[in-house]
Amino acid sequence: MDPEENPYRPPSSPVRDMNQMHAGGPAGKWRRFGTFVVDYLCFMVVGFIVGVAVGLIFGQRGIVAMQRVPNIISGSVVFFCYYVVFEGIWSRTPGKWALGTVVTNEAGTKPSMKQVLGRTACRFIPFEAFSFLFDATGWHDSIPHTRVVRCR
Repeated sequence: MDPEENPYRPPSSPVRDMNQMHAGGPAGKWRRFGTFVVDYLCFMVVGFIVGVAVGLIFGQRGIVAMQRVPNIISGSVVFFCYYVVFEGIWSRTPGKWALGTVVTNEAGTKPSMKQVLGRTACRFIPFEAFSFLFDATGWHDSIPHTRVVRCR
């Protein structure tokens, strides 16, 4: 009996190599800008959820404590955690998922946690967002030696 005709054979499916998944080439500036917009909206939602959670869990004491912390500090903590968690675990943020991009290291594989932390820390450099005007990659890519590529 031919193995292809065997009704008792286990099912099979193609397995995609992760390196093939990231072989789409560099993400363009407009795709990256769209990613930034989606991530900014998601960041605002996450910040809102954190505020509501603190209010529900700690009540009035939590709200008073949050009001004592300057907005720039609490926003920076949420911003830092947002990028570190998403890019550290999945190499993608919700914006990157929506627009079909992924963060890789220079070898085309998942970046190390050190690279993700460096990438996120570089986002706090003043005027870093304008670094895309002068270079194809932003400072948060060139300093930690990462890149953003298309995956679809």
